[in-house]
Amino acid sequence: MRPYDERLEHLLARAAKVFAEKGYHSTTMRDLAAASGMSLAGMYYYVRGKEELLALVQERCFTRVLAGAEQAVAGATEPVERLQLFIRHHVTFFAANLAEMKVLSHEASSLTGERQRKVNVIKRRYVDLLESLLKEVAPDEPRVDRSAAAYALFGMMNWIYNWYDPAGEIDPDRLAGLIARIFVGGFAEARSTVQGG
Repeated sequence: MRPYDERLEHLLARAAKVFAEKGYHSTTMRDLAAASGMSLAGMYYYVRGKEELLALVQERCFTRVLAGAEQAVAGATEPVERLQLFIRHHVTFFAANLAEMKVLSHEASSLTGERQRKVNVIKRRYVDLLESLLKEVAPDEPRVDRSAAAYALFGMMNWIYNWYDPAGEIDPDRLAGLIARIFVGGFAEARSTVQGG
């Protein structure tokens, strides 16, 4: 990751909003220049083109969410609490970064080559962290079921960009608690039903 640069951060934040609104493929460098208030030459000082901008948005977002999740779960030892802390961090992070969230969800396959590989490495670490937390909660669950449960949980959490309004009646922390209750309760119930049946 590059050292912090305020102009680059501004460019990435504006690019995420434009990609989220228009879609990556419909966005031009001129759209990005207009949205960021930078000249094309100014943008090319930071990036070679649109794909590099998308890669930086994704890389930056995944790096931040992974680091925050690792820090969040380190604060507990009890497996269900660690899972709840992961969920809380994910939901509150993405409620504060809805444009980036939409870009991560919709433009996952828009990167190519080394850029895609680099983002996928960070993404894999994030998925592995969640799967390890699910293993702590349900050590006897088959690996394939834990993996499916991880993606089901990501689906539940990541879909909020379609309907969630952070300024609405339910704040991000309360929403995270609700998702954690639904998932942890449902996951535990599914386990006992399968084992008991």
